[in-house]
Amino acid sequence: MYASLSDLLADLLGIQIPLPIQTFGFFMALAFVAAYYFTSKELGRKELEGWALPFQEEQIQNQKPQLVDYLVSVLVFGIAGFKLLEAVLDYSALVANPQEFLLSSKGSMAGLILGAGYGYYVKWKEAKSLEGKKEMKVKVKVKPEQLMGTIVGIAAIGGILGAKVFHNLENLDEFSRDPFGALISFSGLTFYGGLIVAAIGILYFTGKRGIHWTVMCDSAAVGLMMAYGIGRVGCHLSGDGDWGIVNLMPKPEWLAVLPDWFWSYNYPNNVLNEGIPIPGCTSAHCHMLPQPVFPTPLYEAIACILMALGLWSIRKNFSKPGVFFFVYLLLNGIERFAIEKIRVNSLYHIGSLQITQAEIISFVFIVVSLVMIYRLQKNPVSKPVQNL
Repeated sequence: MYASLSDLLADLLGIQIPLPIQTFGFFMALAFVAAYYFTSKELGRKELEGWALPFQEEQIQNQKPQLVDYLVSVLVFGIAGFKLLEAVLDYSALVANPQEFLLSSKGSMAGLILGAGYGYYVKWKEAKSLEGKKEMKVKVKVKPEQLMGTIVGIAAIGGILGAKVFHNLENLDEFSRDPFGALISFSGLTFYGGLIVAAIGILYFTGKRGIHWTVMCDSAAVGLMMAYGIGRVGCHLSGDGDWGIVNLMPKPEWLAVLPDWFWSYNYPNNVLNEGIPIPGCTSAHCHMLPQPVFPTPLYEAIACILMALGLWSIRKNFSKPGVFFFVYLLLNGIERFAIEKIRVNSLYHIGSLQITQAEIISFVFIVVSLVMIYRLQKNPVSKPVQNL
């Protein structure tokens, strides 16, 4: 397994390049890029079809920076300088633990002063360029896909927040042992928690700008499925704990052409340092699971990437808004409910029933999807009317 991108490159290329990029974080960034690409493409198509219309937004042109703008610029650039210069001076500490370095009080006062000074200069320069120009309010035409920068920002903040909250609710013992570590770690993210919280924020934002929730959901469906699959690649390569139950069964003959680790795997050098020590290992991650387990993140990655490609190929066959999204949600729910049967997870005890958080949510998603597909087919959403 590869805790950092440096470990992955060393194994692939045979060269050691110290980079402060964790493997899971790298693939999570790729997941956001994929979600951005597919969603923006679909929003553009929805606009051409008349389902997501451009709107007018009032903006102020030639507005000189206010005191709060100076303060924010000084603060942002000051913090950036505080961390960046220290990162250059103590690069090894950044590489060893990027999250701890960035969230600690460690930094350079010289960098803080230089950064703050540059932040003030940026706003001063902006104010000088606006001298003699009249401030005015104008109405600007905004296309739906132009909202993608803000949408991704909402998804990143809301998604990570929701993912961490749901994960810690599911693993209260782990959180109580190390609350700070649990909050800053890039491992331990619950997809459904991120999906729910991010969806609420995005649908509120786009709904205020005239995009019906069914249209927005349809536009995001393929991106969500692809992003989940790419994220699971990161889970598998880093060994972040999302593996399956112990698998001591012999590999079936129909899988003979595949390597043994496709059927069962010990996740050596996993990022959590979980399991037993690896003899002779001297790196920062020298543990492996004592018994092989199902590599469930790998299975999910393959399944979800293939389903995303399949959904992309049939998306134009859905004419009634919302139906396509709930087909995605149905597939997602079935996939996750099935994989939970061979995946390690915390159990909730409801009477005599033992069930995981993901099983509960995925079952609800399956039921809701079936109901909504039927309702949206029977009572389709009307096309919006252009009011520009």
